[in-house]
Amino acid sequence: MADLMKGKRGLVMGVANERSIAWGIASALAAEGAELAFSYQGEAFGKRVEPLAASVGSDLLVDVDVTDEASLDACFAKLRARWETLDFVIHAIAYSDKSELTGRFVNTTRGNFLNSLNISCFSFIDVARRAEAMMPDGGSLITLTFQGSNRIAPNYNVMGVAKAALESASRYLANDLGPQKIRVNAISPGPMKTLAGSAIGGARATFRHTEENAPLRTNATLETIGGTAVWLCSDYGAATTGETIHVDGGYHILGFPQAGNI
Repeated sequence: MADLMKGKRGLVMGVANERSIAWGIASALAAEGAELAFSYQGEAFGKRVEPLAASVGSDLLVDVDVTDEASLDACFAKLRARWETLDFVIHAIAYSDKSELTGRFVNTTRGNFLNSLNISCFSFIDVARRAEAMMPDGGSLITLTFQGSNRIAPNYNVMGVAKAALESASRYLANDLGPQKIRVNAISPGPMKTLAGSAIGGARATFRHTEENAPLRTNATLETIGGTAVWLCSDYGAATTGETIHVDGGYHILGFPQAGNI
């Protein structure tokens, strides 16, 4: 493949460092010719993102707090000042209090529940509404989810509920925005060794278990997730919307561990 994304412009939200899934997607899109903008939250993350953005030729960075309407408005105003239109948005934003990602789900607090749903799910809806105005000729919106949305994952707790809401939201958005030729999809990787993934209790054991039992005997990589995003954002993905695409070595199809691992 070459130049699949040439002439296309998009916003990548949620890069934390070079091991982020969002960065794997950004790298793949840039390699196919896409022009990128990046959002981050706070000075510390900005310092991490700036050199990564520069490495793919981007100087369009915006500090965004997705819980603040004015901050999101300012982000899209800055995008419009540089670009007339937008072709894609990658939403890789999720949050829960780390202390509630161990132990029992029943002990979830009201405050963390509401905050987790706000940041992990509603932010995608809020971003989609603003992105629609910059996609007069259609486009692609992608968010990230995890199988803990529909099956129990140890210690995933409130994030499983937030991801279930996010997947449902992506389907409703796909229906709303379809007439404008805007596709909305979710990518569901298996466990990843990322900053976000490390916040989940027992993350290392989950990673090993998936690798040992997935039909392909492998976990997702930044490259495979990035390639999936390229397809969904490119013209080859023009007829795909409302989907949750699994990139997990096939783990999601299993009912039980492999025979040798039971």
